[in-house]
Amino acid sequence: MARFIATIPKVVVALLLIAAIVNLLVGVFLRYVMIPVTDWLDMDAIPFTWVEEVGEMLLAWLTLIGAAIGVRERNHFTLHVLHFSPAAQAIIDRIHYALVAVIGAIAAWYGVRLCILNHTLVTPGLSINLSVLYASVVAGGALLVLYALSMIVDPPPPSEGVH
Repeated sequence: MARFIATIPKVVVALLLIAAIVNLLVGVFLRYVMIPVTDWLDMDAIPFTWVEEVGEMLLAWLTLIGAAIGVRERNHFTLHVLHFSPAAQAIIDRIHYALVAVIGAIAAWYGVRLCILNHTLVTPGLSINLSVLYASVVAGGALLVLYALSMIVDPPPPSEGVH
């Protein structure tokens, strides 16, 4: 069950990536195929201003959830200049993940404040509540906290996942 729950953010990111690609392809099709067709047929142009709004929302959710997954999978860039003993490195890693958890908590806190502040505003094209956009900060920050704390409580072995 825990493994299933751990895969949920990865599945969400995969679906968001597919949706972003489809959104981009639809935007390209509408811009470079349908505009000339509607001009040639002397018809009103098909509005595609919504493509940018959807792409912005998808990108925000994709980036912030993906960053949290990167923390859990230890896929973020690291530069090993100083070499410490395994015990000292374990302490440094725990401090590192504590700082990541603090940053995630700050992001989630301000994301909640942004959601509350902008709950009455909507996007111009699709009238999507802007809280949907800022909720990505809350979700990403909360996942950062969760994953960073899990790396503090149960860190992987030193050789596992280090790139």
